[in-house]
Amino acid sequence: MGVDSSTQSTKVEVRDADDGHLVAAGRAPHPATSHTARREQDPKAWWDALVIAIGQTGERDIAAMSIAGQQHGMVVLDAAGAVLRPAKLWNDTESAPEAEAMVKQFGAERWAKACGSVPVASLTITKLAWLARHEQATFERVARVLLPHDYLTYRVTGRYVTDRGDASGTGYWSPTENAWRPDLLDRVVGAPSDGTWDDRLPEVLGPQEPSDWMTASVNDVLGLRGRPLCGPGTGDNMAAALGVGLRPGDVALSLGTSGTVYTVADRPTADGNGFVAGFADATGRFLPLVCTLNATGVTDVIARALGATASEL
Repeated sequence: MGVDSSTQSTKVEVRDADDGHLVAAGRAPHPATSHTARREQDPKAWWDALVIAIGQTGERDIAAMSIAGQQHGMVVLDAAGAVLRPAKLWNDTESAPEAEAMVKQFGAERWAKACGSVPVASLTITKLAWLARHEQATFERVARVLLPHDYLTYRVTGRYVTDRGDASGTGYWSPTENAWRPDLLDRVVGAPSDGTWDDRLPEVLGPQEPSDWMTASVNDVLGLRGRPLCGPGTGDNMAAALGVGLRPGDVALSLGTSGTVYTVADRPTADGNGFVAGFADATGRFLPLVCTLNATGVTDVIARALGATASEL
């Protein structure tokens, strides 16, 4: 079972492990976000959509599953594992001033070398800085910081884990060093009042490391007969590159809520101009990527205004 938890919906596909043919599929929408700088969703809505989408497949004997999700979003939990506030999504731009301040503080070139990307409002590190500045009481209660796919994996397995692909879009994980950079968080967000950032970040799993078996209680909620082994999951762009079998030299163009162009590389990328994000991929390699925040949201409006279908446009 493969899961894609995107900005707009959760999609699920069940495929035969032997020959890959499609067995069943399900889909459930997410709540619409505002059209302002603030773009937030309740992580519980992602879980509810996942339960509905899995139920739509009608399949009960699942051997394994893995979850891909929208990159960069900030999910903060308290010490009991409860969500503290709605998740800030990748296309939330309220943290643009924080991103600008970070670049001024250290310079674009240093940021690119440290974490592969120059901070912009979409990166998780800018959203954490926004939280520390604007919602101090909530910030003080943060015990875990997760990405959207990490949160769903946590709900399924009970473990706080991520993968190198999605971690590379946070702004505080280094593709070159293959490690978290809590020192960057200390400098631009601030050190936690108790403990360290290391205590608050998920374990980064390798491409073929399972996160864990699905917990029995979740298994019952989903109505599954077996207890699937869950993979590490990854970010949506990394999952797409893996799904189409992208190889070095290939280039993919993806038009969705955002527009992206990316390829697979054997060496990490560090573009000090900030045009190319130096992500890692889901296989142990790297995924240099160029992104625009708005894509089909704009073209859909124009198509409707012209009375045209997407393909006609």
